[in-house]
Amino acid sequence: MYKGTLKQILLITDGCSNSGEDPIAMAALAREYGITVNVIGVMDRDVIDDRGMKEIEGIAMSGGGVSQVVYAKQLSQTVQMVTRKAMTQTLQGVINKELQQILGPNSSMEELPPEKRGEVMEVVDELGETVSLEILILVDTSASMKTKLPTVKEALFDLSLSLNARIGHNSYGVFVFPGKRQEVEKVLDWTPKLESLSTIFPKLTTGGITPTGPAIQEAISHFKNNSGIRSKVAYDEQYMEESGL
Repeated sequence: MYKGTLKQILLITDGCSNSGEDPIAMAALAREYGITVNVIGVMDRDVIDDRGMKEIEGIAMSGGGVSQVVYAKQLSQTVQMVTRKAMTQTLQGVINKELQQILGPNSSMEELPPEKRGEVMEVVDELGETVSLEILILVDTSASMKTKLPTVKEALFDLSLSLNARIGHNSYGVFVFPGKRQEVEKVLDWTPKLESLSTIFPKLTTGGITPTGPAIQEAISHFKNNSGIRSKVAYDEQYMEESGL
């Protein structure tokens, strides 16, 4: 039985990055450390252009996660759906690896007889309810997100209510980008509850830039109880500086 912790980055944005590291490369780095990167693009009356759509899809693909573009009024349902879908996807991948170790490198869940596949999916569903889950939420606070922030806050409340019905332990952290004084700012440290967002969100200011890549990079290094990730991130950051990347 899988005993690990599922780690997810949930990125909520409405446009393209325009500052700092390549977010698609940062999402690939997150995936290397076992962190899934999910992206939700939020529209109001406006639309997300082709470049923004490609970036949203590219980040999720590189991060092994799920992407979805929705109107703000659909955000709550979408946040829950994306989080759950990414959990199932990750657990299916874990079980496929275990099957390959047992049955051989060319085996997968899809090749099992229907009744056996059904049994495996029951295990996936059970794990989805019992496994520990860490979600670090990255909220775009660029100027165009100003009117959408109240909807984002409500969507995150609804997410916590939905996930708190699980048996497994949940832990959340929230970063915004850009922050007041720096590109990325932590507004909520790891906690099993998101209620304190009600006091934080009204105080958030919105700005012009969208440093999505730095936000993902910062998120990687803030996953708790994982010194291995932190040391490797520090090494990679030093390498990138020395290489002029």
